[in-house]
Amino acid sequence: MLRIHGIARSRAFRCIWAAEEAGQAYEVVPVGFGPGLKEAVAAVNPNGKIPALQDGALLLFESLAINLHIGAKAGAPLMPAGDDGSRVLQWTLWAATEAEPQAMQWAYNTFILPAEQRDPAKAAAGAAALAQRLAVLEAHLAAGGPWLLGAAFTMADCNLAGVLYGAWANGFDLAPFPKVKAWLDAALNRPAARAARKQREG
Repeated sequence: MLRIHGIARSRAFRCIWAAEEAGQAYEVVPVGFGPGLKEAVAAVNPNGKIPALQDGALLLFESLAINLHIGAKAGAPLMPAGDDGSRVLQWTLWAATEAEPQAMQWAYNTFILPAEQRDPAKAAAGAAALAQRLAVLEAHLAAGGPWLLGAAFTMADCNLAGVLYGAWANGFDLAPFPKVKAWLDAALNRPAARAARKQREG
């Protein structure tokens, strides 16, 4: 039994989705934001953040690393071996380094922060930077697809679509990127994604 510490309205959403895709039994240990978070998760994540994973004696933090572990337990096609396994790692790291910082800058200044704390200039800069990354993704999907590695859905899709969920769900302009939009629509409407979204969206 996987124990996912966090709540679905956090990055734990990605891990819940991954567990659903992998067909792994899991339990969500509900730890939310706010006072007491660091103390509540200190035993499983010394960074004092969510999510964290307990899998037997193994403790893991960082949502995308957790997902790679869950994928490895399931094996192919979710987590392929060889060159395709390396491509899963590539797109996972791209999600963390290229997509997420820009998406979060836009998100914080569009819908996460209270209205009086939002900076429209930062929102616009984040949107422009994210659009540059989505152009790369658009070209990649246009050359192959329908999934990041071709015909099969893998943990690369789960990880990157999980990172882009907030933009997809909160009105980021995807019109210039029809391949990206179609890919996100397909990924986030998979049965496993819908199960995770139900926990997040209510």
